[in-house]
Amino acid sequence: MAEPLKLFFDRERVTMIGAALRAVEPSFAEAQFVAEASSGLADLELMGRGRHVMEAMQRALTQDPERALPQDPERALDVIVRSLGVPFAGEERGSMAPFVLLPHAMFVGTHGLLHHEASMRAIHAITQRFTGEWCIRPFLEREPERTFAVLTGWARDPSHHVRRLVSEGTRPRLPWAPRVRALVLDPTPGLALLDMLRDDDSEYVRRSVANHLNDVGRDHPERLVGLAGEWMREASTARAALVRHALRSLVKKGDAAALRVLGFGGSGGRALTATVAVTPRRPRIGDRIRIEAEVQNPGARRARAVVDFVIHFVKSRGETSPRVFKGREVDVAGGERVALGKTVTVADLSTRTHHPGDHQVDLVIDGAVRATARFDLRPS
Repeated sequence: MAEPLKLFFDRERVTMIGAALRAVEPSFAEAQFVAEASSGLADLELMGRGRHVMEAMQRALTQDPERALPQDPERALDVIVRSLGVPFAGEERGSMAPFVLLPHAMFVGTHGLLHHEASMRAIHAITQRFTGEWCIRPFLEREPERTFAVLTGWARDPSHHVRRLVSEGTRPRLPWAPRVRALVLDPTPGLALLDMLRDDDSEYVRRSVANHLNDVGRDHPERLVGLAGEWMREASTARAALVRHALRSLVKKGDAAALRVLGFGGSGGRALTATVAVTPRRPRIGDRIRIEAEVQNPGARRARAVVDFVIHFVKSRGETSPRVFKGREVDVAGGERVALGKTVTVADLSTRTHHPGDHQVDLVIDGAVRATARFDLRPS
């Protein structure tokens, strides 16, 4: 079993951070920092440990001038930047190693708010080695116009990590981060940045743009569909893939307007017939089930459609909650049929607990239920 993520921050990591800070600033109170940052970690989760280390870093950087640096957050930010090491060359981080810079990012977002220019320089450096997507958000709340002006320039930065931050840091509903309330209400400032990034050379950046748009669609579906329609005009293959990913949540909900943007939802999908079955019919909690479906085109004209599976999971009080499982896009010639399948675990997970009872499975074509099956889930 993999170790809990929180264990990443231990005395060894704290010692690494302290040594890096002392290497660029001899007056840094390294021993004080290591002692304080290492104490009390055991009872904290990952983000709590990051904040605990950040607070010890702040005390060692900015408190008693006899033992550390003068009480000057701008100088502390400069020391942090100089301690970071070299930027990443590739697009993917690939391990937990960059999380060693989580306290550095937290320091900027917490103690740099009154020092905008120095903090922007720090975030620009941090995001090329870890990520600045969380620590940019307090600045979007406090000084939105000034921060968006900086991000507009970063949208043309040579580093794909910085360009990705422009999109990822302004997501209205960024995971693990507080929502930027103004962007939830009105996504316009963020959308202006995305327009600059929609044809970025990096798939890493374009995927962030799609995720940002998917966030927008949760609160403003009409806005997303309208923009997606505009972007699909004379779209390259890469941009079309971005739009499909951006519309994924609306497509899973069967949103007719989103389906039309992607060329689905017309008479072709309605012409298809379908069957669906589940095996085993009486699985136990902890098993896997197999959903098998067949889609047939009885007409003469080719038909394209989006096919998904929906399982209505029984909840603790007997009510049900639907969950969509992606099937695929189908293109069925007249008189032909296509088989689809999906294996789904009904084991308890950290994100889902299963309950015994009668479960319904729907086969959904272009947002409409076209066939239904059932299985009786039994206790483990």
